[in-house]
Amino acid sequence: MEDRVRQGVRPAPIAEPVESAVSPTVLAEPVPASAGRLLDRRFGRDEIALVRHEVSARLRAAGLVGDRHAGFVLAVNEVVTNVVLHAGGQGRLLLWLAGGSAWCSVTDSGPGIPARYLATPEIPEAYEVGGRGIWLAYQLCDEVTVATGSIGTTIGLRITVGAPDVTGPQ
Repeated sequence: MEDRVRQGVRPAPIAEPVESAVSPTVLAEPVPASAGRLLDRRFGRDEIALVRHEVSARLRAAGLVGDRHAGFVLAVNEVVTNVVLHAGGQGRLLLWLAGGSAWCSVTDSGPGIPARYLATPEIPEAYEVGGRGIWLAYQLCDEVTVATGSIGTTIGLRITVGAPDVTGPQ
């Protein structure tokens, strides 16, 4: 099995080597400020709430509002929390606007995600402890990507800015 895997989401997962993949959420270099960078910061265990508030404020100022705003912030928070709990406790978050979407890339230097967790997640059973963070991200974002290997993981999240905020039956 390849040491590094990229998995694109919606409508169907795609697995291919990262080296051949081109995705705005898997970056070797920081997003240039001219590309609409909103936030570029490192974080640790004691900064989860601060990161969530910074992401929320920057997305609101960029025009993402309502349920889509709340959902995207929750998805980012879940990924950041996973880094702290499962990947060494520290990571880097990049948040930017491009192509009518808000993008977030969360990177860690942990041991990578085991292959059994790379499939599109099923809804967790009610009695299961944990396992809801990535599942929530898949439900709340327009796109989720995963690039993982022995030197770390990057989770990419995307949501369209300015899309209708559907809050109930029409």
